[in-house]
Amino acid sequence: MNLAPTEQDLLLVIDVQNDFLPGGALAVPDGHAIVPLVNSLARRFQHVALTQDWHPDHCVQGTAGAEFAPGLDIAHAQLVVRKGYRGGIDSYSAFLEADRRTSTGLAGYLRERGFKRLFMVGLATDFCVAWSAVDARRVGFDVVVIEEACRAIDMQGSLENAWKQMRDAGTERASLSRLLG
Repeated sequence: MNLAPTEQDLLLVIDVQNDFLPGGALAVPDGHAIVPLVNSLARRFQHVALTQDWHPDHCVQGTAGAEFAPGLDIAHAQLVVRKGYRGGIDSYSAFLEADRRTSTGLAGYLRERGFKRLFMVGLATDFCVAWSAVDARRVGFDVVVIEEACRAIDMQGSLENAWKQMRDAGTERASLSRLLG
């Protein structure tokens, strides 16, 4: 598969926020290491969107923990989707809240703009990235997850399970070198 970004591709940057970095309320090990990789990838895409957790217990609305990571430099991003802000409904996926019924509206936006393929990077591979990738496939998008530009929590095999779920859904797992090479 050709991984060169086209006009119908979008880079979806998932939850690269302070609370998910070392020292944050729900730190992802080595989460800060993806920031330069994400910036480099974003420069290759004409179309970029970001997701932002917006919770009551971590990534709390309006706090420093909810802000995007220092150094994240994607001024040309066209959309920020906030998720998990509804009381009593958590959210991992960029497409559906955790009640599995409440839409974030992202799929409609992407369809309206004519996107066909989504490249995903961010935090954490085994939660928000995986849920977003599987849901994107369910609603008809091709999905490529760039492995090195993600980091996982990896509790009790959660990373291996997430990769299996993404593979079973038809998501492509790609290395950064395949995209940049």
